[in-house]
Amino acid sequence: MRTIPGKGVFVKEVEERLLRGQASVAVHSMKDLPIEIPSGLCLAAVPERDDPRDVLISRDGLPLKRLRSGAVIGTSSPRRKAQLLACRPELRVESIRGNLDTRIAKLRGTRLSAVRYDAIVVAAAGCQRAGYENEITEYLSAEMVLPAPGQGAIAVECREDDREAIEMARSINDPASFVAVEAERALLKYLGGGCHTPIAALAAVEGGNLWLRGAILSPDGSRIVRAESYGPPNQPDSLATEVAQRLLLNGARELLR
Repeated sequence: MRTIPGKGVFVKEVEERLLRGQASVAVHSMKDLPIEIPSGLCLAAVPERDDPRDVLISRDGLPLKRLRSGAVIGTSSPRRKAQLLACRPELRVESIRGNLDTRIAKLRGTRLSAVRYDAIVVAAAGCQRAGYENEITEYLSAEMVLPAPGQGAIAVECREDDREAIEMARSINDPASFVAVEAERALLKYLGGGCHTPIAALAAVEGGNLWLRGAILSPDGSRIVRAESYGPPNQPDSLATEVAQRLLLNGARELLR
């Protein structure tokens, strides 16, 4: 059996079934799909993207700017933690684990937790898909908290030689979402970042151009480097290279070390 090192167990198992011919199509959360796709597989489609933003769910219904000094926010994401502290350095950001149901239960006090949270930050798309949209206190703007590369998007993966499966997948592909995700993932690849590095990116096709914003932060949010640019929608890799180089010139190299 072919092995794929460095992957989450579930993604690895699904991709190995594809490679063995035991499945024709795999569907992943794009944010969870590693940058390096195994030889023999391809990203065949990205359906229309859901909301890529992060959201705040507050126990008392207060938005981020109105939370008390020292309030505890739960998140397991270094990217979210760094940006929250950049906005409100006097807050406490504590790790929270579990699926969305578990995190909301810990916030509401219906599940035992060592920490009493005042709010949690999670992905808007996850709340919407799981029926928790009414729980959302505030949608966090990209200026406040820039999303993770691929957040809100779905990846459809196929074998490179399975033309029938690829054609079927492409029937649900949204070209604008596809190139946006390509640009974000290319930026992450260029910078060499992983899930433990506070790197954020968001791309979108607007006015006939592909826009890409990127940010790299120190873990405590005390330093943040931003860059953005735009270009033709058919050149996501070139755009990602340009934005990555701007980030590095602006001081991101030191943060990446």
